[in-house]
This record gives sequence, structure tokens and C-alpha cells, in this order.
Amino acid sequence: MPRLEIPYSPRYPQTEIHPQLESHRFCVLVTHRQMGKTVCAVNHLLKKACTVAPPNGRYFYVAPFLKQAEILVWDYFKRFTAPFTAVPLSGGRITNLLQINEAKLSLRLPNSAVIRVLGADNPDALRGTYADGVVLDEYAQIKPNVFNEIIRPMLTSRKGWCLFLGTPKGQDQFYDVYCHAAKEFAANPHGEWWAATYRADQTGVIAPDELASIQRETPENLFRQEYLCDFTASRTDVLIPIDLVLAAQKRLYSEYDLRGAPKILGVDPARFGDDRSVIIRRQGLQAFAPRVLAKLDNVQLAGIVAQEIKDFRPDAVFIDAGQGAGVIDVLRSLGHDVLEVPFGGAPLQAGRYRNKRAELWGEMAEWLKQGGALPDKETALASELACAVYDFDEAGKMRLEAKDKIKARLGKSPDLADALALTFAAPVASREQVHFMQQKTTYEVEWNV
Repeated sequence: MPRLEIPYSPRYPQTEIHPQLESHRFCVLVTHRQMGKTVCAVNHLLKKACTVAPPNGRYFYVAPFLKQAEILVWDYFKRFTAPFTAVPLSGGRITNLLQINEAKLSLRLPNSAVIRVLGADNPDALRGTYADGVVLDEYAQIKPNVFNEIIRPMLTSRKGWCLFLGTPKGQDQFYDVYCHAAKEFAANPHGEWWAATYRADQTGVIAPDELASIQRETPENLFRQEYLCDFTASRTDVLIPIDLVLAAQKRLYSEYDLRGAPKILGVDPARFGDDRSVIIRRQGLQAFAPRVLAKLDNVQLAGIVAQEIKDFRPDAVFIDAGQGAGVIDVLRSLGHDVLEVPFGGAPLQAGRYRNKRAELWGEMAEWLKQGGALPDKETALASELACAVYDFDEAGKMRLEAKDKIKARLGKSPDLADALALTFAAPVASREQVHFMQQKTTYEVEWNV
């Protein structure tokens, strides 16, 4: 058989996505509008159908509605399989290696694999067959039972794969499968599950001036949802919205801007085996890239913190007392002045916050609103900051969502965000500010005498 080539040249982030789709069985891809997810998924399915060995392969591309699938997807399949319809043979002959059924929206490839385009509005049409691969496009608009009751059993006999695609529509079944995939991938990057999010401000697919124009013309919540891939955009109880985080990532203060501002070190020691120890530096309005560590005992972590203290020369070091008692003891034995912060302890502003943890995060949110700057390439820190929701207790005090609930949703503890929050444990004066106040007091006493 002559060599056939699909006329497709992936671009970023498709070039980053395809290797992950090849190496994981269940993939969840959250993307902004106009990123090219449909073209990416169509060509992944085509490649699999053309190259995978099982005989009589069956592949399905499922959109929420049949008419939607026909309009958005069917033409892509015909376009990218066009070379199969006019294949040159010896003697100048031309043959057609592709069978197209317009009525059933199906293709039969040269290796006899069949691809069908279907709508999830008639899920029973899928029952009673097997599948080597399935794409579920705009999964947020597909009924939650379609995958568990119909698609998953279809994949069992031949260990087929499934790709979930879409743009957020709230905390629905798409959000649930994304959280599950992210949790599984974090626990085992080489396992069956993979999850990723691609926002419009990250990919560069939409030109910056065009994206800015879209943002001006689009309601804030809708822009956050459709272009920033924010599952919480429709919620009003998110403490730190993603757009506040993104604005902070675009700021950068110079050394001149930060002169005289206090330097603070936040340390969040690991709680359990799968959690991470995190050290983060902050000077005034500028936070710096976190240092993430794993599988260290108290002495090892204390040694690294001691080196950070030597290099950064902070005006205060705040350490989570919950799991950091051993680290605190070692550092104090080495002569370092560090302060323990109990997350469940009493807040300084007792009339405003339920406990110390709520105060830490609340003050961090205020810092961001007042111009706080975050490291621009730290996507993990950004997603953790935008994850927490809050409410008020019967006394009107703000309380933060339980950490266990956040961990259940994210698949990991928000250690990076907690480390930054620790830098707001108490007001801190820099050495320069302390020296100035001491000089001022001396002058005032001498003058009064």
C-alpha cells in the first residue's frame, strides 16, 4: 500500500498535547476558545485509527448534539482524509482507499477501521458495541451518565482510550472528571490518566491585542470562563479570582521599587508522604518563585531553610506549626529566630476572621488587590491561589474552605499557596524601618530634654 500522509501540522500547544495523548489512556483537556482542540482531537483519532493494529477498529467522535457534530467535526474528518480518496498507483492509475457514508457520518479507512461521528443526544445509539477510542467533545454539555453507563463499558474489551475535551461551564461533570484526572496524574504521572489546562493568556494562539479587545467586550465572568478556563467563574464565593492572580503575574517590581520593604520567608513543611515542603520569599509587594522540596526529614529541611535565611537575610521567618515543630526546634537550636504559626490558632483580627488560616489567606487576597506581584511562570501557584472558597460563620467572621476539601478537588494539598500565605502571619518591619524609628525616637528624646 502506498504511504499516506495526513495534511496536518500541529502548532503549540498541540505539539505539547499530542505526546501526552499518546502515552495516557484517559485524558482530560481543558482549553480556551479558538485554541484548536477539535482539530487536535480529530487528528489524534485519525492517527490512532490508521496505525493501531487491532482488526476492525472502531472509533467514535461524540459531540453534545448530532447536528453540532455534523457542523463542527464532520468536515474536518473529510478534509484530513482527502489524500485517501485519490491515491496514485503504478501506471498512472488513481484509486480511492476511503469509504464515506454521509448519511451515517462514518468513514471506513484503508485498514478497515471505522470512524463514526455521533451526538450524545441519542446515547443509546452507542450501546451494544465496542470502541478502540472515543473523543467526548464539549463534555460539560454531555449528560453525566453517558461516560459511566455507555462509553466506559465500550472501552473494556479492547482496553480502548478516551479523550474528554471542553471549556469550563461551571463545577459540573467536566470539572469532576478533570479533578479526578489531575489527582491521578499527580499521584502517578506515568499511569492511565492525564489532565491539562491551556488558557488564552498562556498559549499565544490569540494575539494579545485581540485578546485584550475580547476582554473589554465580554462580561468578566464569561471571559474568565471561556478564555481563562476558570471553573469557578460563575461562583461568587471564590476568595481569590483567577483574573486577580493573572493580573499579579503581569507585575514585576525592581530592586529600586522594593527598597526598604521588609523581607519575609514563609515555610510550609510537608504534612504527609505525598505533600511537599515549600519555601517562598516575599519582599513587600513582590513574591518570588517558590522552592518545592519532597521526602526530607526535619534536619534536612531545617538545613535548607537555614541556608535560605543566610542568603535572603529575611526580617521575619514564619513556619507552619502544624507539621513544622521539629523544623522549628532544629532552627532555634542553630540560633535562628523563627516564628511558629498555628493555622488553627486565633487571628490577630479576631472580629474579622474565624481562625488564623482564614486571616492568612484573607490578608494575602488584600495584598493582591493592593498590587501584589507573583512570579509569572508559576502556574501551579496560580491555580492553588484561585482554588479556595469562603463563607461567613454565624458571627459574621470569614472562614475558609477546609484544606481536606481543597485537596480532594485538586488531588494535592495547596502547599505553594499556604507557604505564601504564611508570609502574612503578622506585620513585619524591615531593618531599615526599625533603624529609622530608633533614630527618630532618639532625636525626640534629646529634643524634649
